[in-house]
Formats: sequence, C-alpha cells, structure tokens
Amino acid sequence: MRFIRTLHGDIHPEELGITYSHEHIVCRPPYWVEQGADDLLLDDKEKSKQDVIDFKNLGGQAIVDATAVDYGRDVIAVKEIAEETGVTIIGTAGFNKSFLWDAKLPQKVKEVVGNYNTYYEWIDSTSINTLADFVIKEIEEGLEGTGIRGGQVKFGTGYNRISPLEEKTLRAVARAHHETKAPMHSHTEAGTMGLEQVELLKSEGVNLEYISFGHMDRNPDPFYHRKMAETGALLSFDGISKIKYAPESTRINCILELVKNGYEDQILISGDTARKSYYKHYDYGLGLENILLKWVPRFIEDANARGFDGEKLIDKFFIENPARCFTFKK
Repeated sequence: MRFIRTLHGDIHPEELGITYSHEHIVCRPPYWVEQGADDLLLDDKEKSKQDVIDFKNLGGQAIVDATAVDYGRDVIAVKEIAEETGVTIIGTAGFNKSFLWDAKLPQKVKEVVGNYNTYYEWIDSTSINTLADFVIKEIEEGLEGTGIRGGQVKFGTGYNRISPLEEKTLRAVARAHHETKAPMHSHTEAGTMGLEQVELLKSEGVNLEYISFGHMDRNPDPFYHRKMAETGALLSFDGISKIKYAPESTRINCILELVKNGYEDQILISGDTARKSYYKHYDYGLGLENILLKWVPRFIEDANARGFDGEKLIDKFFIENPARCFTFKK
C-alpha cells in the first residue's frame, strides 16, 4: 500500500505533480513572536495565498509545508489555502531545533500535550516514547488535535552540535516513523551535523532511503554531499533564491556534481521561504514563483551546456523524487 498523506486526504504518489519540497506558508513561531521579529512571522493568510496562486499559475501542483509544532504553524489556514487554490499541501509532524524551545508553549498546544510552560520544559520532562506517541497521533489522528493529518515527520539539530534534547526528539521521531511508516525530514542548521544524525538514525534502525535532509546547500561541500548521498537518503537543496548564502552557480555546481556521480534520484529542490521579505505579496520579495519562473530555466540552460539533460533532471527533482520521497510505504 503506497500513498501520500496531504492536508485534504491521502492521494496516489502519481497525483502529486510538480512539488516544492520545503516551504512555510502561514506560521507565527512563538520564539520569534517573543523576540518581536516581525519578518519571520508569516501571519497573513491572504498574502500567503497569493504567493501560492503565483506558484500554481506557473504549473506548480504541490507544496510540502515543513512547519512543525514548535514553529507556530496555522494548520487551519494552510488547509484553507490548499482548498481555495487547489494546490496540494503536505503537513509536518515532529519538531524543529532546540533554540526555539525557550519559547512559551501556546495554549492550543498545552491543550494537547499538557500544562507545561515552555517547549523546553515539555520535551525535557517527557519520555522519548511519549514524545513519539505525540508525533504518531499527529500523523494518524491530526495535527494539534485538528483532525488534519500530517504527511511527514521531522526533527532538527543545531549548528555544529546536537543537544541532548535534539537527540531525544530525533529518537522520538524515528520511532514514530517506524510506527506510522511516514517519510522523515531532517532540519540541519546551516547544513551541518548530517552525518552525525545518520549515525543516530542508524542506531534507531531507520532505513535512510526514507528520509530527506534539509538545507544541504547551506553547506556547499561536494565531498559532504557525496557522503550523505551514499547513505541512500535524499538531499534537499532548499535555499534556492537566497543569494546571501551563496550564488546560484554554487548550488547548481553542487547539484550537478551529485548528478555526475549518479545521485540524481536523491535530489529535492525548494526555497524554504520563511520570511515576509522573501514573499512577493508580503514585502516585494522574489516569492514562491521565483524557482519555477527564473531558477528552473537557468538550471536547464546551465545543465544542458555541460552535457546533461536539464529538462529530464527538472522532472526528477520536482516530480519523480518528491513522489517517491513523500510516500508512506506500508
């Protein structure tokens, strides 16, 4: 039995279509609310929806919303955007990374997990298996008790280190994956600690072909990418459009180096568009349209010039690989 779980029900993998594999659509991260960081609050459903419509008008069909519970997701608003635009959206169960856990636990989350004060207190006070049960319920029953089920499980670690609580959530998410067969996604801060995450996942018996590692292009090291790909995992190049981290030529070189070494079936592409200033309809940014509108033609031209079949690779990165990556394999 193979299916992809979306916010509006389960679909066949072949129905997914052109997919952005890591985005954020409507979210109010409690940590950034407390810091007064307005740019990191995607808090206007209608503006987010307009960017999703731009994506759809360019042929986009599906988006993976990688917003976990500790990043202030708005499950209802995102489901409404999916229904109003016709774009398939996949939701995310699990956790992000530990520095966010100093934030106060919102009342709606307290109602589901118990009367803890902060995410840190909740995770620190709760056993691995009980945390796993929380993630399992989000996949099998609904995100934050909404009845809207998640389609992947996520964990994250910090920059050049894995804290004890991050290891705890990694193990909880791995166990939830075993129970639900949901695909896994990893947040790697600035692309670091991927290989260390791999060792912990192996100790939990995870088949690494069922996981995608995020933010690989934040660490544009072809040797590192090759070592990650050798595990069988998928590598998410989800910083497209973010020139402040690296020029597109650097990302494309890393991607084509993986293709040259036979790993084209393990590459995902997205933008991790998580700021108002990245969105076109919030603050005049490049928006969700930029990858399909400008990056894809540029990639095809560059790949073809180097002797690759750029169009075929785009189909792999946006259609074939996501359909395989986000499939439940029961």
